[in-house]
Amino acid sequence: MFLTRKPLILASGSPRRRELLLRLSIEFSVMVPAIDETIHGNESPEQYVLRMAQNKADAVAAEFSDSWIIAADTIVILDGSVLTKPESSAAAVDMLMRLSGREHEVRTAYCLRNRAEEVCISDSILTTVWFHGFDEIWAQSYAATGEPLDKAGGYGIQERGGVLVERIDGSYSNVVGLPLTELVDLLVRHGVVAAGSKPETRGRGGGKTQ
Repeated sequence: MFLTRKPLILASGSPRRRELLLRLSIEFSVMVPAIDETIHGNESPEQYVLRMAQNKADAVAAEFSDSWIIAADTIVILDGSVLTKPESSAAAVDMLMRLSGREHEVRTAYCLRNRAEEVCISDSILTTVWFHGFDEIWAQSYAATGEPLDKAGGYGIQERGGVLVERIDGSYSNVVGLPLTELVDLLVRHGVVAAGSKPETRGRGGGKTQ
């Protein structure tokens, strides 16, 4: 769907973000930045998630100044507080029960960075998610899969956790971890990717190779 025109690095270890880009045929390499993810006491959730995305992009751009860097960070917000990744199955169950039958917000910040060209563009997108009501047995059963442990808010909408979601208002890919519409628009505008596909490779006899 898209051709990659310039060196592109995804500053994230998230397999979900990789999958979202790969579905669009975007070519990229992966670098996982090591940054301090401590929330500052005076930060709003939006300020925090934007800072995380920018810090991730800056960390990779410091080593690869000529490359284009995509960084992102996703948080779940309930009653104005950030829900991070649960540290244990018990913490996941507690988190899921707090979300049961309620609405919450998922905010993903993204940053497009190129140090050599002095480009640093960041923004965040908000999606509202409603969980249907479920009991602790449901939460324990889901937590037992291990899926919640590496996910903000303790669930993955694109995996088994989708069964907990009643509806959403806003971008689905934003909940997965990357607001594709906004990010791809930026990549196209800066000539990093372009709409199109690679020519089909043909064998010697003129037929398509499989």
